[in-house]
Amino acid sequence: MIAEKSGDKPETAAVEPPEVIRVEGVSKLYRRTLPGDRLRTLKSALVGRSLASGLKPEESIAALEQVDFTVHRGEAFGVIGGNGSGKSTLLKLVAGMLKPTTGRITVAGRVAALIELGAGFHPEISGRENVFINGAVLGLTRRQIERRYADIVEFSGLGDFMEEPVKNYSSGMYVRLGFAVAVNIDPDVLLVDEVLAVGDEAFAHRCLRRIEEFLAAGKTLLLVSHSLDLVEGVCDRVLWLDNGRQRLVGEPRRVIDAYRQEVAEREGEEHLAAKRQREQAGEEVPEELRWGSREAEILSIRLLAGAGREKAEERYHVTTGEDVVFEIRARAGKPLDDFVFGVAISTPRSFEVWGTNTDMEGYAAGRFEGEAVVRLACPALRLAPGEYVVDVAVHSKEGAPYDYQRRALAFTVTASTSGVGVYFPEHRWEAEGGLEWK
Repeated sequence: MIAEKSGDKPETAAVEPPEVIRVEGVSKLYRRTLPGDRLRTLKSALVGRSLASGLKPEESIAALEQVDFTVHRGEAFGVIGGNGSGKSTLLKLVAGMLKPTTGRITVAGRVAALIELGAGFHPEISGRENVFINGAVLGLTRRQIERRYADIVEFSGLGDFMEEPVKNYSSGMYVRLGFAVAVNIDPDVLLVDEVLAVGDEAFAHRCLRRIEEFLAAGKTLLLVSHSLDLVEGVCDRVLWLDNGRQRLVGEPRRVIDAYRQEVAEREGEEHLAAKRQREQAGEEVPEELRWGSREAEILSIRLLAGAGREKAEERYHVTTGEDVVFEIRARAGKPLDDFVFGVAISTPRSFEVWGTNTDMEGYAAGRFEGEAVVRLACPALRLAPGEYVVDVAVHSKEGAPYDYQRRALAFTVTASTSGVGVYFPEHRWEAEGGLEWK
C-alpha cells in the first residue's frame, strides 16, 4: 500500500454530463394490412385506444423492438443501419411525432428536427411565412423569430426566394431553409435525418461547421445517415439498428466496422446464392459474356477464402490482405498441348484491377485431357474495400479463346480503414520531431 503524500489532493472522478435523451425499452408496432381487412377509422382507433393494440404477432409489423440507449449533453450520437431498419422511426419517436407502442422516451430541452424533406412547410405560402410558422411551432415568440430572421435568411442563402411559395423550391432549397430554421432557434437537441445528403457540397460544409459550433456550445445531436464516413467523423457514439433491433452501441469505429462486416457478409451470401441458382438452373450465359470454341470448357469457378487452403471455404466476402484461392474446374473434350488459364479482376464498371495467366507466369503447357482443377492462390489479396468481378478464361498461347467467361463471379472486399483507389498495400504512417497524433 502506498501512503498518500501530505498535501496531495485525492483525485475526483470526472462528472458525466447529464442525460438529455433516454430511450427505455421502446418498441413501435404498426398494424399489418391483410387481405380482406377494412380500413380502420379515426373513431374506431379512438374507441379501441390504438391502431396497434391487441394485435396478434402475425397482425403487426415491428418497426422497432426493445431499443435502449441514452445520450448526454454535448454528445453527437449517430444511428446507422440499412433501409427499413427503423432509423427514421426512432427519430420521429424522439421528436414526439410518433408515440411508442411500449417503452418510454424522455427528452430534456427544446428539440429541432430535420427528418423528412419539406416536413413542417406549407407548400402554398412563402418561405418567409413558413419561417414564422415553424418558429412558432417550436415555441418562439414573433419577436424572437424577427430577431433571428436575418440570420436564417443569410445562412440559407435564399434571400431572393423568401417571398416565393415553397412549392416552387427545389429539394436542396427545402433543406437549406429547414436547416437554417432548425439551427437558429437555439435548440438544445438537434435531430437530423438523411436530408443533408440533398444539399450541395458548399452548403453541406456550412452545415457541418454549424454542427461543430452547436456541439461545442454543449448542445446535443442525434444524426441518422447512410454516410458512414460522416457518422464516424462527427459522432461520439453510434447505434446500429438492424430490422428494428438494436445490434450494437459504442465507439464509432467499432460499431461501423461491425456493420460493414455484416453488410459484406450478406453481399457475399447473395453472390453465392445467385451463383448456385444459376448453376442449378443451368442458365445459358449470354454471348456477350461467354464465347470460344469450347475445345476446352470451364465448368465452374469458386472463390475460396480462409486461413490456408485446407481450411478454406467458399465465400464471396473477404477482408483486404486475406488468403484467397480462385479455383477453376475445366474439361478438355480431346487432348490439348496448347492451353493457357487466365484470371482477371475488375470493378463492376469494367476498370481493370489485376490480371494474370499461366503463360505470363512461365507455366509451359504440357497435356490437358478430361477434367482438371486449376487454382490461382493469392496469399494476400490486397484490394481496397469495394465490389469486384472476375473474368476467367482458357485459351491458346496465341490468344484464340477456348472458353472465355466475363463476370464469372463477384465478390466484396472490406477493410478496417479506407483509402482511395483499388490497391490496398500493407502500410503504416510514421512521424518524428515536433509532431504527434491524437
